[in-house]
Amino acid sequence: MANQQTLPKRNELDPKYKWHLEDIYESNEAWKKDVEKARELLSQLLPMRGTLGEAAENLFQCLRLQDELMSIHDKVLVYARMRRDEDNSDPLYQDLTETAFSLSTEIGARLSFITPEIIGLPDGKLINFLNENEDLAVYKFSLEELLRQKKHILSAREEEIMALTAEMARNPRDTFTMFNNADIKFPFIKDEQGQEVELTKGRYIRFLESANREVRKQAYEAMYTTYGKMKNTLGATLSGNIKKNRFFATVRKYPSSLELSLDQDNVPIQVYDNLIDTIHKNLPLLHRYLKLRKKALKLDDLRMYDLYCPMVSDIDRHIPYRQAVDMVKEGLKLLGKRYIEDLSAGLDSAWVDVYENEGKTSGAYSWGAYATHPYVLLNYQGLINDVFTLAHEMGHAMHTFYTNKTQPYIYSGYKIFVAEVASTVNESLLMHHLLETTQKKEERAYLLNHYLEEFRGTVFRQVMFAEFEKLVHSKVEKGDSITTNELCSLYKGLNDKYFSAEVMVDDLIAMEWSRIPHFYTSFYVYKYATGFSSAASLSSQILRDGEPAVERYLNFLKSGSSDYPLELLKKAGVDLTTPQPIQDALDVFGKTLDELEAIL
Repeated sequence: MANQQTLPKRNELDPKYKWHLEDIYESNEAWKKDVEKARELLSQLLPMRGTLGEAAENLFQCLRLQDELMSIHDKVLVYARMRRDEDNSDPLYQDLTETAFSLSTEIGARLSFITPEIIGLPDGKLINFLNENEDLAVYKFSLEELLRQKKHILSAREEEIMALTAEMARNPRDTFTMFNNADIKFPFIKDEQGQEVELTKGRYIRFLESANREVRKQAYEAMYTTYGKMKNTLGATLSGNIKKNRFFATVRKYPSSLELSLDQDNVPIQVYDNLIDTIHKNLPLLHRYLKLRKKALKLDDLRMYDLYCPMVSDIDRHIPYRQAVDMVKEGLKLLGKRYIEDLSAGLDSAWVDVYENEGKTSGAYSWGAYATHPYVLLNYQGLINDVFTLAHEMGHAMHTFYTNKTQPYIYSGYKIFVAEVASTVNESLLMHHLLETTQKKEERAYLLNHYLEEFRGTVFRQVMFAEFEKLVHSKVEKGDSITTNELCSLYKGLNDKYFSAEVMVDDLIAMEWSRIPHFYTSFYVYKYATGFSSAASLSSQILRDGEPAVERYLNFLKSGSSDYPLELLKKAGVDLTTPQPIQDALDVFGKTLDELEAIL
């Protein structure tokens, strides 16, 4: 599969490597019935408008019906979108996805009266309702959260209008998604054997990890030259997304798009700024790593396409998928028997869609609905990085699995701020296991290099992305225009700041922003860095303290969104209100670098 020169079509893949979406709906007809059921529940909710303040029972029944409706809506959306992700060129699932998103917009608009009615209740009435009706107790935290954000919630009519913008507001992201997954085509390049091979996004990293520098260069140049041909379209698309964010921030009375985003997690802006500042102070560590990379690769100069290939390249790096599964299970045994049993059940029950196919969404993710088990999308290529990606995405899946088993629907959707913690704990524990069981100096050096590179990619790189987002949003919010050339200039400048001390930073890298899908979920990427730092701390506690730390961690996985993210992490043992966890993680990076320098 990994050596195939052209991508297979979906129907050419072995079914045992495909996820089983029939666990959500046995057929498209069953999906359509739930679309109608959702509309029926919506019709039951609409007459409740204007009655929520009349009695505690009215409020409870409204919230209960809303949960039932949204649980069905989630199934409808997840199924349609994941079917489309199997092959983005399939018009049937393009249509189902659009139907699902339209349903989302309709539900959001027609139920937009609920929040304004709740926050419009006289002072003390909501507290009285909670005292009168024991059934409302489950909603206590969510209702308190509404009151916290009261000044940013609009009138019922204004909220309805805002909800109606949802479908339109998705346009920049949807346009990029279709372009990036269905329309864009890359040229063929010559692989290590001199054979013409089609460049794809899934194969791109494999080519950048090649020991052959010419292959790396070809892939790098082909990737960014291809995106560069569409730079004005992509610039307009990203600019549209930034302006959309400014609109929502302005209407909801936030000083900036960043503060709007952070407030959804009740995270102070200092957490974001401290992260960037701490990374800036530690850039010499990154430069030291890059200097070692140049030495290990025996290069006179280090180029941007030299940043991903392993510094130790004389080991067999192709790992069959089943072997990867076994490696992940072994690596996570410290999390206990029950965790491994649940993990194994998921891996053996078609949760995972393994291989790349024509039209399939690139990258990897975990997703699912409250009423079903989680799923994982991969584009497995057989690299050590893919093994860690499997561990990473199964971390997400297990977080979802335990939360959905433990929490009511209202708290099942854990915040993105904590979403990367479980995934990165899995990676950290897997890394520890592999280092503990690896005797050969070359293999140990390879793993250390991988860990450092994961750190570079998840902390340094993501913080650079976060800094880019802050810069471009600030520019627009000051009333300045943001042209494609300015996007390129800002992005190139950041690469100079982060890398030019040891790397020849070329002009092609200025186009990298144009292929980053996370920029369409704005101010998401910084959470990779905070998540990685939290995971470094939690995994260290698990290794050091054993069962008590495991118990705290598993309770965290079961918590969903039942408290604010910073508070959930504090209960697990990490305080991100200070820069200390970030610095602690960077200290781990430094110690790992010490060891690799000693070997090389």
